[in-house]
Order: sequence, then structure tokens, then C-alpha cells
Amino acid sequence: MGSNADATSTGPLVGADPEPIRAAIEDENPLSGTRGFAGRVDGSLVRDVLGRYPLFLDGDGQDRWAFDPTELADPTPLPAGQVVDPAGNRREVWSLPDPSPRDGTAAVRAVGNAIDDALADVDTDGLAIAFSGGVDSALLAARLEAPLYVAGFPNSHDVRAARETARLLDREVRVVELDHDALVEAVPPVATATGRTNAMAVEIALPLYLVAKRAAADGFDRLAVGQGADELFGGYAKVARAPEDPRVAAETVRGARREVLESLPDQLTRDVLAIRAGGVEPVAPLLADGVVEAGLALPGSLLVTDRGERKYALRLAARKWLPDPVAFREKKALQYGSLVARELDRVARQAGFKRRMDDHVTQYVESLLE
Repeated sequence: MGSNADATSTGPLVGADPEPIRAAIEDENPLSGTRGFAGRVDGSLVRDVLGRYPLFLDGDGQDRWAFDPTELADPTPLPAGQVVDPAGNRREVWSLPDPSPRDGTAAVRAVGNAIDDALADVDTDGLAIAFSGGVDSALLAARLEAPLYVAGFPNSHDVRAARETARLLDREVRVVELDHDALVEAVPPVATATGRTNAMAVEIALPLYLVAKRAAADGFDRLAVGQGADELFGGYAKVARAPEDPRVAAETVRGARREVLESLPDQLTRDVLAIRAGGVEPVAPLLADGVVEAGLALPGSLLVTDRGERKYALRLAARKWLPDPVAFREKKALQYGSLVARELDRVARQAGFKRRMDDHVTQYVESLLE
């Protein structure tokens, strides 16, 4: 999401210029210095190793493709890391590297340097920042001169955290205050744009869409997001609890982190499509290749400490720009911190979709599309 030039979703290729992608194909180099890419290069369709841009084929065919699934009759995502040549032959060209872990001090320094480079490379013209008050978005706010936006119901965790973090950074934050009417109105465009009616997918996408929509209304055309930091730096409870957590198969924290990273293409597809539906183009500096490379080299003890503190290396590196109360702030998942999940459940029940029904919120979402 976003290249050195912060490309838009128009044209045959997004995210990078053709030349580095040609070299990456030839060398089979998965981390060639971009922030992701997708599209057509020399007649071949490509999508980077983390799927940072969505690209869809029409069914199993190769002739029709699009960045927007609503343009196709049977949109099927091109898997991350694959190349489809002009003859229609598919092959996986890129897979995530698995480097040996670095020494602790050097590993943290490498993360900090990579983040510094990635943020220095962001063009702030026409840029807004999706800001929830956690360490990921606070890093963007500390380094990028762009307005901050948070979406949430009144007195939600994210709104309170965003205001407190903005105060500590001597910044102001624009609050997109949600209510039930705004939520219900946003469900159909979000479900249509993402092609998903699953309750959790819609709940995560809704705040992103509503922040994007407000930023677009205020005249911005790009939205910086902290996407990918939780997956890369060990932000999930199931990673911290590996191997005891049944949601991961891995025997180590590093292995569980890799499992989570492999789910990122599907999540990023949802997020990118929701943000674009709001009228802006996402920019994800914390998923720049250099940051990914540094994150992959972290030992498990710097992903999650013995005390269970998650994203430890990222927090240590962030102290260069953030005060400790921000760098070490715990954050709720977007759908919970904004109260979108709770309130969408409430709206669904008010509409007659009771909890005793199977997946009642998903059924409610589907009813709004009929």
C-alpha cells in the first residue's frame, strides 16, 4: 500500500515502477525495496509477497483482471507472491524469507533505522493519518506532518486513547464520531467494496472506511495507516501464547508470527478495498520492504517478552520518537476499540437478528444488501 511514489490505483501497475519488479522477478527477490505492488509488467500479472495490493482475476481465466473486484463477474484474488505469464502459466516467484535472528541490540537498531527510512520516504502532500493512539499510528503521527483522524463511538477506547496520545505528542486529532445511523449507512458500501459479509470482516473495515470517507471529504486523497505492524512484530495474543494457543500450529513465537504474516494478504485486501471505497488511497509505511526485512530477523524474545509484552522490539525502537506512555501503550483491536463490533451487534438485535440465530450479525449484514 503505497510506493516510493505513493501510486494510485489507476494504470496497469500500482505500488512501484516496472524496473525493480523486473529485477525482483529475475532474482526471485521477495523484498526488493518497495512497499508492495500489483498489476501487469511486460504482459505478466504480478502481486508482491505480502499481497500489499489486491489484484483479481475473473474466475480461473487470465484475460480479464482488475484491482477492484466489483469490475469482474467472478473475482478471484491472485495469491501473493505469484506471477502469471502472458501464456497464462502461474508460478510462485516469491516467498517470505526466514532469516536467522539477529542479536538483540542490533535487531532493535535495525528496526528503528528501517522505520526511519520508511517514514522519511512518505510524501505528505494530500496525506491524512488514521490514528488510534497506539504505538503504530503514533509513529506515523510523530514523523509525518499530516492531520490525524480517529473513528469511534463516544467515549470508546480508541477515541480516548487517540486524544490522550495526541495531547502527549502536542498534536490535535479529528474525531469521526459514530452513531447507529452512520454505522448502518456504511455497511452496504463496505460489504460491496470488500466482497465480504462476514461480521468480523465488516466490523474491522467499517472504521477504516469511515475515516477514509471523512478524510476524502476534507480534501485529502491518501491515508497513512499502521497496518501490518501487529502481524510483523508479534502483536497478537495467539502469537504471544504459542505453542499453547490452539489458534496457531507453530511451536515457537517466531513460527506463530510467520503463520500470522501469511494471513496478511487476505486482511490487506479487505483493508485496501475499504479505504479506497472511502475515496482515498492507503499508504502503509510500516510494511515497507526494509521494515519487513528487519522485523523478520527479530528473535522471539523481542517479539514477545517473558512477561508477555508484545511488539517489544517495535516499542523499544519507537522510544526514539515517542514518550514511553505512548510507546508502551496497550491497544484494543480496531473493531473493539472503536465499539463498532458491540454497536453493530446491538443494531442487529434491534432489527430482529437475535444472538440465538447462527452468526446473527452476518445475517443482518446480508439483509442490508438485499
